Amino acid sequence: MARAIFKESFQNQPSLFPFDFERLIPELHPVRLINSVIEKIDITTILNTYVGGGTSSYHPRMLLKVLIFGYLNNLYSSRKIANAIQENIYFMWLSGQCFPDFRTINNFRGKRLKGTIEDIFKQVVLLLAENGVISLKEVFTDGTKIESVANRYTFVWKGSVEKNKQKLESKIQVVLDEISQVIEEDNKEIEETAIAPALTSEELNRKIQAINEILKEKVVPKRLEKKIEKLQNQALPKLAEYEEHLRIMGERNSYSKTDRDATFMRLKEDHMKNGQLKPAYNLQLSTEKNFITNFTLHQRPGDTVTYNSHMESFNEKYNHYPDVAIADAGYGSAENYEFLDKNGIEIYVKYNYFHKEQNQKFKLDVSRVENLHYNSRDDYFVCPMGQKMTPVGHAWRKSDLGYKYQITYYQAQNCVGCPIRGACNKQKGNRRIEVNHKLFIYKQKARENLLSQKGKELRGRRCSEVEQTFGQLKWNKKFKRYLLRGIEKVSIETAILALAHNFQKLSVLLSNLGVNQGKTDLLMNWLNLKLFVYSILTVHPSNPKITNIYCLKIKEAA
Repeated sequence: MARAIFKESFQNQPSLFPFDFERLIPELHPVRLINSVIEKIDITTILNTYVGGGTSSYHPRMLLKVLIFGYLNNLYSSRKIANAIQENIYFMWLSGQCFPDFRTINNFRGKRLKGTIEDIFKQVVLLLAENGVISLKEVFTDGTKIESVANRYTFVWKGSVEKNKQKLESKIQVVLDEISQVIEEDNKEIEETAIAPALTSEELNRKIQAINEILKEKVVPKRLEKKIEKLQNQALPKLAEYEEHLRIMGERNSYSKTDRDATFMRLKEDHMKNGQLKPAYNLQLSTEKNFITNFTLHQRPGDTVTYNSHMESFNEKYNHYPDVAIADAGYGSAENYEFLDKNGIEIYVKYNYFHKEQNQKFKLDVSRVENLHYNSRDDYFVCPMGQKMTPVGHAWRKSDLGYKYQITYYQAQNCVGCPIRGACNKQKGNRRIEVNHKLFIYKQKARENLLSQKGKELRGRRCSEVEQTFGQLKWNKKFKRYLLRGIEKVSIETAILALAHNFQKLSVLLSNLGVNQGKTDLLMNWLNLKLFVYSILTVHPSNPKITNIYCLKIKEAA
């Protein structure tokens, strides 16, 4: 029987030369891509946050690489990243065998990257655009809600605060009225201190001081003294507390006590499975070829009101608007259509009932305004029975963001005895409709674009663009809850996550294209190859099978 032979282990044997981690890092590993790109970009904005003096600091370029690679590997906690630097060879190689602790990593992320990380994100996106990987001409936009780190049950509701504030003001009014009755001779002065319907804490404090001055030299019943004392020690602080709640909320309807920037929203990922509202942020993403090109965070749950500011953010980053905008029906509003039209952006944004309009049942529904014939020259609609519906008035309305639009009312002349009255409308008198002509025109334009050949292609791609990106972030990367508090720090987390996603996407793209990097220094040269760009646009990145002709052309170009 042959004797088993085992390889020798040199665990405790000292080495003459230091260990080289370089040979343990695969040539196509994402860590090399992150290292090469971050070395080339400008981090002046981060360097400007440092001041001279004191001990030396870990280099921000190294800390930035470590953070991005940590988020790429689903490590979001600064403690886990610090442990990985001491245990993982990829982190050791990337950090140059520096070992910052979790406090250093967390302070760098929360303080040094505030107001600077978006510039890093922009540079990486521009690098992709300059080399033809993306064009920044098409944006697929959608939103998702990500839960805040705040406690789930520390909610403050605007409606409740306003209701309690109103009750408190009524109680204060009763006390002041009683004071004015007790002191008849100073009734005039007390009336001057009378409470207003909308009382502020500053006004109440001033009124209490005036009352105390009036009652200083008078014998006041103990019952009245207690009421004045209660007014000053209980009612006044409570009124100030209600005002502070309303100030923090602003136009929102709620906020969390442990993360004041978070708003309570209904999330699809409900741990209780009962549709509870959670403190969260509304994350808006724009993608192209699954690369994240823009992101914004909002405190309002609805997607419609976030679109214009999101597109403005794109313009601020890249000094131009995209040529084409693609989004689902959640963004189809007159305000958004007008914004896109004014800025020369092709509209491929759906609106409500776009898909229902294609059904035969919808087209035969005589109660729908969309199915009525409109005579634009003489400005009247024609009802299903051929009767003219002429304009009878106008009205102006305002959206939540202050956008004003005009509504025109049209009414039929005589609906008595109409044989299809029940199917046409259920109004008591003659049928009356209201029409937003501006939205009517924009919908017609959007419909033509969406039903065109290009529109069908873009609609087909939309499902595999931003929706797929959300799937990568929330399910594959397990990022369903922020770790930092406040919208500024949450924005930092989002930027690092977007960078990690883009690097991972580019790394997979390079691997699938069969690009042999050889030396790390040649990576940027590979990115500059126009033939490489041509291959990216030709071969779908999710398909690992690449024809030999593309591989041969890439090798020839190298």
